[in-house]
Amino acid sequence: MQQRLIYVMDPMCSWCWGLAPLLDSIRAEFPELPVHLVAGSLRAHLDTPLDNASRQALADHWQAVAALSGQPFSDPHALPDSLVFNVGPASRALIAARNLDECLAWPFARAVQHAFYAQGLDITQPAVLMQIAADIGYDEALFAARFDHPETRQQLEQDWNWVADRGFAELPILFAERKGQLALLCNGFRVPGEVLALLQRWVAAAA
Repeated sequence: MQQRLIYVMDPMCSWCWGLAPLLDSIRAEFPELPVHLVAGSLRAHLDTPLDNASRQALADHWQAVAALSGQPFSDPHALPDSLVFNVGPASRALIAARNLDECLAWPFARAVQHAFYAQGLDITQPAVLMQIAADIGYDEALFAARFDHPETRQQLEQDWNWVADRGFAELPILFAERKGQLALLCNGFRVPGEVLALLQRWVAAAA
């Protein structure tokens, strides 16, 4: 029976980082269930560096996500001065990872989130993304070529449009798909145990 999960995420979405342990748990409990990553974004086209007010707003928000999720967060004030909160490069890298090896796409996406949120690295820089890809197991030259390919940019726009057409205002989003039918498991942050319980029932219904 054809079934999979569709996980809509933004590598620079703090709630997506907060829910990363859920994806780890799902992959551990249901290793036979493919996870297809889709790039979604609430900040697709920003073009100015973070100012002090924006960094303080991020700090307050990240502290709230950390308290609820238990995930590690660094201090936004320590991010590079030149950082523009533009999700385009990291999201395009997610598409490249998905195209080259979908089995490595989640480990790559998780590593990108960790680099940004826990280590304070500037994941808008292609060189940083290429190094993460190489560390995960991608061929760096192939990854760089796929990252820069016009088709990857086109697929990113298709992902963003697919998510926008569904009218959701929060990320992350997790769907379970069976025979082309989508079941919504979560929209926005939820307690991982609650989502796992829904998924377990969905899987059991097909047994």
